[in-house]
Amino acid sequence: MRSDLDHLPAGKQAELAHVVRVLFEELQSEIGLATQAWKKRGRILKVILYGSYARGDWVDDPVGGYKSDYDILVVVNDARLTDPVEYWGKADDRLMRDATITETLTAPVNFIVHDLADVNDQLAQGRPFFVDIARQGIALYEAEGYELGTPRALSPEAARDEARKHFDYWSPKVASAVRGAVRYAEDGERNDAVFTLHQAAERAYHCVLLTLTLYSPKSHKLNFLRSHAEEIAPELIAAWPRADKFSRRCFELLRQAYVNARYSPHFEISDEELHWLGERVAVLQSLVEQVCQAAIKG
Repeated sequence: MRSDLDHLPAGKQAELAHVVRVLFEELQSEIGLATQAWKKRGRILKVILYGSYARGDWVDDPVGGYKSDYDILVVVNDARLTDPVEYWGKADDRLMRDATITETLTAPVNFIVHDLADVNDQLAQGRPFFVDIARQGIALYEAEGYELGTPRALSPEAARDEARKHFDYWSPKVASAVRGAVRYAEDGERNDAVFTLHQAAERAYHCVLLTLTLYSPKSHKLNFLRSHAEEIAPELIAAWPRADKFSRRCFELLRQAYVNARYSPHFEISDEELHWLGERVAVLQSLVEQVCQAAIKG
């Protein structure tokens, strides 16, 4: 695996070094006082940059409002360390603050965590997402003696069959959530409507990720899923205008809706905002259908 970052500006290289430090520091803070033997042995084996910053085709468009994220795979030595809430929530929060508040980072960070055995199993099964990381990723950190397995080639027929199964499962679920959101909106239940729109968007992203790569992160975080999906299917960027404050505010309301629309008495959304979100989720649904159908047809 490559380890050079010569294609990136010095500032970007420094930011990625900062990301690695944060990941190590926050994991250590979670397990440093552990008494269980397995947790005391817990460690990061690899930190791998993948996606557009690894390939060199990242985007930073201040006019249109779109920018690529840093995509990171963290490989650990024990599957129990992959729990995103128990071990990685603080790292996620810290990196988010670094990108949005302190501006230590010029791009958001999306990271996923898998144990080495799982990554090698995915490679042995020929999962395209992990195969691409093994072939195109750049090691920001590697412990000696822990190699990635050899990727297996998955036949186009097998990949297409699995992709079709994912699409046939998830596409109706997207449509069902869209219909549910419409009913809630017609009944004047705006909070329930926007929560259900969140579910429709989340399902749409899982649909496209699983159909195109046979993998999707186990996450409800809409900005996280959006970033991953737009990375592999740039056509989806058009679903969410970013150039104006109203559009950005509406997406933020949708992002928050997973928790706040259900549990916070202070969460509010206007008819105008809800209507706009309904239109954009419908656009997303249509784009996902097109992208998935094209991938399945090959």
